[in-house]
Amino acid sequence: MPTPVDRKLRAVQLAKDCRDLGARARTIHHVTGLPKPELKRLLFPDSKSLPRGRAPNSPEWYHGANLLYRAESSIFASVYRRLRKSGFSAGQTLVSGYRHYRSVCDCLSRISFDRAFDLASHTDGIWVAKDSVFTIATCSVCGCEFLAAQGSAPSSSDDCPFCQLVKRYSCDQRVQTSFPPRSLDNPFDVQLSVMAIVCPGHQHPHGANGETRPQ
Repeated sequence: MPTPVDRKLRAVQLAKDCRDLGARARTIHHVTGLPKPELKRLLFPDSKSLPRGRAPNSPEWYHGANLLYRAESSIFASVYRRLRKSGFSAGQTLVSGYRHYRSVCDCLSRISFDRAFDLASHTDGIWVAKDSVFTIATCSVCGCEFLAAQGSAPSSSDDCPFCQLVKRYSCDQRVQTSFPPRSLDNPFDVQLSVMAIVCPGHQHPHGANGETRPQ
């Protein structure tokens, strides 16, 4: 049974992890429960180091965001959901999920820690969100998981940001710059290459020539 001191030390370590990933004091307060004045004193002794700016509001932002932002949001949210289902706490899952997302997207990561916190909040209905407004949908075409509005029923690959990435790969320079170029001789090779980057561990249901892989 953890003692009060153990719980406090864990909260402080979690707060430091969040700070090191770029979180603002408001975000750390919600994740750890530690008072904002204490967080500012411990983690931001220089007031100039405090992250500033408007806090993210993902329900308004996500559906109007460009394709690359929606794809990367979905990568984080998918990892976060898997870890939560494994029984990890929300705070530890947020930190671990965000680190994994950054390792996948490398220096091209577009989603800030505060944005990831807000996405997780509105997926689980916790912290700054009263209700869950996002769900994790699975594309019926490529099998990738992506963020969708709660209660929606995505019905085609047009709803999947990863299918859209593949479709635009050959003609969109932003997508080509964001993901390592691959041979365009075979569209299935392109799809496999992009999926390997945006969905680590994803097994495409078709082989290089479009045949179904053995189960």
